Amino acid sequence: MICEGRVVIVTGAGRGLGRAHALEFARQGAKVVVNDIGVGLDGSGGSSGPAAAVVREIEALGAEAVAAPYDVATSHGAESLVRTAIEEFGRLDVLVGGAGFLRDRMLVNLSEEDWDAVARVHLKGHFLPLKYAGLHWRAQAKAGRPVAARVINTSSGAGLLGSVGQGNYSAAKAGIIGLTLVAAAELGRYGVKVNAIAPAARTRMTEQAFAATMAAPEEGAFDAMAPENVSPLVVWLGSAECDVTGRVFEAEGGHLCVMEGFRHGPAVDGGARWDPAELGTVVRRLLAQAAPAEPVYGTWRDG
Repeated sequence: MICEGRVVIVTGAGRGLGRAHALEFARQGAKVVVNDIGVGLDGSGGSSGPAAAVVREIEALGAEAVAAPYDVATSHGAESLVRTAIEEFGRLDVLVGGAGFLRDRMLVNLSEEDWDAVARVHLKGHFLPLKYAGLHWRAQAKAGRPVAARVINTSSGAGLLGSVGQGNYSAAKAGIIGLTLVAAAELGRYGVKVNAIAPAARTRMTEQAFAATMAAPEEGAFDAMAPENVSPLVVWLGSAECDVTGRVFEAEGGHLCVMEGFRHGPAVDGGARWDPAELGTVVRRLLAQAAPAEPVYGTWRDG
C-alpha cells in the first residue's frame, strides 16, 4: 500500500500501459482519476467506454476511481481533469502522462496533419495537464500546505534514440524528455518531483511493429512484454517515498535502466574563431574520444 490515500490522475488509462498503471495504483491504495477519450490507434473516433471499464475494474478491487474522459490536449480538458481530481477526492498528488496514438510514416511521406496530430496528443497532451496540476501545487505550497506531488511522464526509446518511420512520434517523445527536465527544475521548489519513463511493452501501439519479438510467452513463463511489468516503477515514482527528480528510466519486463542522455563529452577550445578547413581534423579527434552513438531503432549497425 505504498500509495495509500494518494490521489492519482492517469491519462490514456483506458488501455495498455495506462490501464495497468491505474490498476496498480489502486492496488497500492490510491484513488484514481481515469482519463481516456477512447480513440482508435490513429486518434480517430472516441468513446467513454474504455475509461468507464477501467473504473469498474478498480471498484471491483475495492478501491475508488472516477472516469474523466476529457481531451487533455486542450486547456479546457486539462483544467477539467485536474479539477475533477480535487472535487471528487479533495486533493491531487500524482499525475501520470500516457495519452497517445500513432501515425507512422517515413519522413518523405509524413503529412503536416499527421505531424501536428501526433505532436498535439503526445507533447501538448503532457504539457497542459502538467501546467494545471503545477498551478494547483504552487497554490498549495504558497498557502503553506505541504506538497509531496509526483509527475511521471511517458517518453519512449523512440524519443531517446529515434525510430525509423516514426519521425513525428520520436520528435514528440524527445520533447517530453525536455519538458520533464524543465518541470523538475521549475516545480521542485513547490514539493513536486518530475521524472519520465521510456517503457517497452506489448500494447496496441507496439503490437504491429514488434509482432515477432513481442509475442505472448508460453503458458507459465514470465511475460516480459506485459504492460503490468512497467507499473511498479511508475507507482514507486508516484509515491511519497520517491526522492528522485529530473531523471529518465527505461523499463522493460524486469529490466530497469537509468538513461544518461546528453552530457558534456570531449571538448576543445581553440581560443579563437575556427577556420572551417581545420575543423574536420578537430571534430574527428573529438569523436574518437567520445562514446559511439547508439543506433536508431529500425537500423542496423555494421558488424
